[in-house]
Formats: sequence, C-alpha cells, structure tokens
Amino acid sequence: MIRIFSILAGLFFSAALAWSLLLGVINVSKDGLPHTVEKAFHEHPKELHLASDGFFGKFDKQQLQRGFQVYSKVCASCHAIKHVAFRDLEALGYNEAEVKAIAAAQTVAGKDPLTGAIKDRPGLASDHFPPVVYAGTGNPPDLSLITKARHGGAAYVYSLLTGYEEQPAKLLKQFPDAKTPDGLHYNPYFANLNIAMPAPLTSEGQVTYSDGTKATVDQMAKDVSAFLVWTAEPKLEKRHQTGLWWIGFLLFATVLAYMSYRNIWAEKKGH
Repeated sequence: MIRIFSILAGLFFSAALAWSLLLGVINVSKDGLPHTVEKAFHEHPKELHLASDGFFGKFDKQQLQRGFQVYSKVCASCHAIKHVAFRDLEALGYNEAEVKAIAAAQTVAGKDPLTGAIKDRPGLASDHFPPVVYAGTGNPPDLSLITKARHGGAAYVYSLLTGYEEQPAKLLKQFPDAKTPDGLHYNPYFANLNIAMPAPLTSEGQVTYSDGTKATVDQMAKDVSAFLVWTAEPKLEKRHQTGLWWIGFLLFATVLAYMSYRNIWAEKKGH
C-alpha cells in the first residue's frame, strides 16, 4: 500500500513539473524571451589579433613595451597590477638598469630592518607594483589578471577602450527609462552599458612612444591589451614550447608502442 502511494505521489509531482515546463514553453513561444536594454544593445567584443594568439603565438616585445607605457601614463593612476614584480619587466626587453629606474620611481611600503616599522621607500626590482589608492568613487579593479577574468580577454579590453560613444537615440526611443545616469558613460561593450570609468584614451598622441610608433587611440588600445595579456600569463611562450615538446614526445611514444605491438604480436595474430 505504501509503495502504491509513493508511486502516485511521484507521478503527481512529475506531472506538475511537466505542466509547469509546458506552460513556460508556451509563454516563451508567444511573448519571446524578456526584452531588456542590455540584451538589445550590448555588443560582443570586436576582433583583435595579437602576436601571442594561437598555439605558436609569441609576444611582440616592442608592443608589450608600448603597452606598458600606456598603462604607466594612462591607467596606473587608478588601476594596479599587484601580481607583477618590477623585475618581471625584464621579460619585455628592459635591461637591469632600466628596471631599477622604473622601480625607484615608485613608492612602496617596506619594513625597516632595524626597527621593524613600515615606512615608504623607493621601490626595488624585487618589489611588486604597489596598490593604487583611488580617491574617487567606486573600486577600480586590479588589471593583473583582467584578460583572464573577463569573457573575451584582450578583445574585451580593446573593445571597451575604443567603444565609448553617445547613447543612441534608437535606444532611448525603445527604452525611455534607460538614459545613462549622470556620472556614468555609455559603452555598449560593458555588461550593463553604463560604466563609471570615463574614456581613458581620448586623443592621438596621448602617449609618446619611445620607438616612434604613431600613438593613435586604436594603437594604444591594442598595445595595452597586449600588455595585459602578458601580465595575466607571463609564461605563455614557455607553456607553448612545453606543449609542443610533449605533443612530439607523445607522438613518438605512440608510434613506438604501435611498432612494439606489431613486433610482439605479429606471429601470434598471423600478421
């Protein structure tokens, strides 16, 4: 008797779930998915091709140095890269003296070896980039791993930096209540379309590149995006090299195993 009631109860709940699902499908087929301003006007990242892309990708050190210049001159006042040490910059092609000069220009908190007190001092090559004390509203994210933390990676960063625009009249016509609030800025590549950060790259020549490259807004956005790929994965080239070595080894081992199999079992299987 108990088994019968259990079966009936299970059938009842299964029927209720099936009915709810059916009603949901019918409603979606009639009305469609919820139509929101974000769904209608949010755009996917633009295409971006970097030297580090692909299985055989390698960093363009000149581009990384340009990207570091953009970060230092434009982004560093609000965004830190706390997971990067100054000495890591040697991988970008800077020599030891240049790295020491870059570090010394920064103020970091260090422990006095005599008193144990924490005091500000010039940075050393072994120090990490210091955190940024932001005086404005909000909490700007650390950029060390931003290309790993955001869907689209470097393409998202590039699109965001070059995507600022006036809010379309079409948007306001369809969604009158979706006007960008004061203090925010319209950017279709940002998740909810309105971002607190004003456009950081606004004009050509905002940064003077040491290698003479013309510093257009598009070029600066590409270069800093490439730099942030490096900060998120500085060992990318090594990983690619290791991967190729292991693929070669596994292919060799597979061929060797197959030849051993043929040699050992040939007579027994009549090969």
